[in-house]
Amino acid sequence: MSERLEQLLVEARHHEAHSQKRQFVLTQLVEEILRSRTICRPFLGQPLSPVQREIYEQVKAHLLSDLSQQIDSYNPTQIPVITWVSELRQQAERKILDDQKLKQLALEIQQHLSQTDLRRHLLGELVEAILLSGRLCRPHREKFLPQIYELIYEEAVVKTLAYICKNIDQYDAKRGQNQKFMNWVNFRLDRLVIESRREFSEPMVQNLPSLAQLENLPQPRSDLLLEQTQEYIENDPDNIFRQHHIRDRPDANFRAIALSRFSGKSWEEISKDFGIKIPTLSCFFQKSCSKFRSNFQDYLDLE
Repeated sequence: MSERLEQLLVEARHHEAHSQKRQFVLTQLVEEILRSRTICRPFLGQPLSPVQREIYEQVKAHLLSDLSQQIDSYNPTQIPVITWVSELRQQAERKILDDQKLKQLALEIQQHLSQTDLRRHLLGELVEAILLSGRLCRPHREKFLPQIYELIYEEAVVKTLAYICKNIDQYDAKRGQNQKFMNWVNFRLDRLVIESRREFSEPMVQNLPSLAQLENLPQPRSDLLLEQTQEYIENDPDNIFRQHHIRDRPDANFRAIALSRFSGKSWEEISKDFGIKIPTLSCFFQKSCSKFRSNFQDYLDLE
C-alpha cells in the first residue's frame, strides 16, 4: 500500500495545482487511503447502509480537500507517507463523526433485529466510530493517582462500549440533555470510571505504575521504573507474558502488546499490526495488567 501511495503522491504533484489531471489522481489517492479505513466497511459484500454511505462520502470529500491544500507543502523526508495520510484520514474522520452522525448510526442499528449478523456488524462500526471521533470524555482524572488512571479509564471505556452494544435499544433520542447521543455514552462512562476504581483501590495497587503512565512519575524514579518494567516484560523469565494471549492468537500475547506500547505505538497502530479491533486489544491489555499485578509488585519491590 505504501508504494502505491507514494506513486500516486508523486504523480499528483507532477500535475499543476487545481488541474483536472491532478484532481483525478488525488481522487485515486483518496480511494487508496480509505482502503485501510476501520469504519464504513461493507457487510459481506452488501452495499453500505445509508448512514455509512453518508459518512464515507463526507470523509472522502473532506480528505480530498485537505490533500489538495497540503500536498505541495508535504515533505516526505520528514514524515513517512503512510504516517502523513493516516493522520489526514483520522482528522477527516474526527471532523465528520460529530454527535449527529453517531446518533444516526445508533438509530439505524435500532431498526435491525437483535442477534443478527448485520446488527452486530453495525454495532462494531458504531464502536469504532465512537473511538475515532475523539468524543469520549475523560472524567475524574483529579480523583485518582496518575499511575493508575489509565488502567481505570481503559477498563471503564471497554465496559461502556460493551454496555452500548448490549443496550443500544435503550437509547432514546427524544430524551436527555439536548438529545445528544454522546451525552448518553459519556454519562455511562462517567459512572463506570467511578465504579472501576474499586478494583484498583488496594494499597498495593495504589503504588503500582501503569505501563502507559510511568513517564508521569517524578524523575529520576520514573526512568528506573520504566526500564525495570520493560526489561522484566521483555525478558519474561517465567515465560508467563508470552503464554498469556488473546484467544486463538498466540502472536497477540501480553509481551508483544506491552512492548508495542513501550515503543510508543498507539492503539490504532497496534490494531493494524495484529489485525485486531481496538476494544479487544484494550480490554485484553488492561485485564492482563490486573492479572500480573502481583508479579510487577514482586519484581519492582515497590513500597
